[in-house]
Amino acid sequence: MFFFVENYSYLTYNLGRGEFMAIYWFVTFIILLIIEIVTINLVSIWFAIGAIASMITSFFTNSIFIQLIVFIIVSLISLLITKPIIKKIKSKEIIPTNLDRVIGKSAIVTKEIKKDKYGEVKVLGSIWTACSDRDIDLGEKVKVLSIEGVKLIVKIEEE
Repeated sequence: MFFFVENYSYLTYNLGRGEFMAIYWFVTFIILLIIEIVTINLVSIWFAIGAIASMITSFFTNSIFIQLIVFIIVSLISLLITKPIIKKIKSKEIIPTNLDRVIGKSAIVTKEIKKDKYGEVKVLGSIWTACSDRDIDLGEKVKVLSIEGVKLIVKIEEE
């Protein structure tokens, strides 16, 4: 037991500053990686890359100032390089379909629409199930506001 304690104190007292900083940067990397995994939103991955670069730098220099500069520069460079790429990958461009063309068009009610029940409308030659926040009688002219699933949301057209 005494031998173990003696070796442990040897490690704590003789651990060089560079090795200590390498451990610090590795722990920082692990914490940032955990944050990244939890958030899933690419929040800290760039700083985790900077922490790895600083850990490697700590093996070559004991200067904390240089390690911090490497951390900041590598983090910023990785952010600037990867941000546009990630933005392209994550951007969802809404591709309009043929169904979108009915939004904003006028329609004729072919089956009356009640507040709690679906009715039907004819728009651009097609019959659609429709709903509204108020009652609409047969034959009235309505405007298509939006599409929810396979149903049109309509309102009475103001003339």
